[in-house]
Amino acid sequence: MVKLSGFADEISPDLNVQLDVLEELNIHYLELRGVWGKNVLALSDQEVQTLKAELDNRGVKVSAIGSPIGKIKIDDPFEPHLADFRRAIALAEYLEAPYIRIFSFFVPEGQADAYRSKVLERMRALLKEAEGHPVILLHENERHIYGDIPRRCHDILATLASPQLRMTFDPANFVMCGVRPFAEGYRMLKDYVEYVHVKDGLLAEKRVVPAGKGDGEVRELLSALKARGFDGFLSLEPHLAQAGEFSGFSGPELFGVAVGALRGLLRELEIEA
Repeated sequence: MVKLSGFADEISPDLNVQLDVLEELNIHYLELRGVWGKNVLALSDQEVQTLKAELDNRGVKVSAIGSPIGKIKIDDPFEPHLADFRRAIALAEYLEAPYIRIFSFFVPEGQADAYRSKVLERMRALLKEAEGHPVILLHENERHIYGDIPRRCHDILATLASPQLRMTFDPANFVMCGVRPFAEGYRMLKDYVEYVHVKDGLLAEKRVVPAGKGDGEVRELLSALKARGFDGFLSLEPHLAQAGEFSGFSGPELFGVAVGALRGLLRELEIEA
């Protein structure tokens, strides 16, 4: 049985609106990227306490900290970023989130392979910081970072070979890189995929669309996950109204459209959620 989650900041910056819509859609998890107009890592201790109290009151759990860790240039100073990562770990533990989403650093266009050793050095440092904490780091494939295409995602995961580093598979992000997500991505990366971001994309238009409406091979992905007995999170990241480098927005209505598209595919494939 898969579990549905989502980036609730795509619904509204207001926590109560986020939780109202999730309740209407019968979704009991959220991937925490932002609330009250702030990134998760910018929340004060008091705001985090208020957040947790409201989540507990509503019966909503955090599936992952949707952090921006690794979304800096590979040559940017690393120590301040490492401090941010320590904050992400503390938040994951306090909010009982099993996962922290991370990235593998922005690299100059067309020069990714030249930065391999520096990327791996920084990824190792993140893993070292996470040792001893009950969290798994999820590398997300994202445009313009080192791990944007399947080959380099596999390189990171296979080289570091840590049970504490797995993958968030994002079909639309692969589409935006000109990759066939299932045929070229999942088949190479399936042993590492532990979490899925649900958004689809049209290759020709470089535009995000609801699941099953684009070139993201989402139907094939879900079918393969069913065959292997996947019971992890499918986290909705619709980006239907606005798609940015660090966030996206859909609004309550379009977020509901995205959920409806996903549930339609799940029914078609007879996948319980």
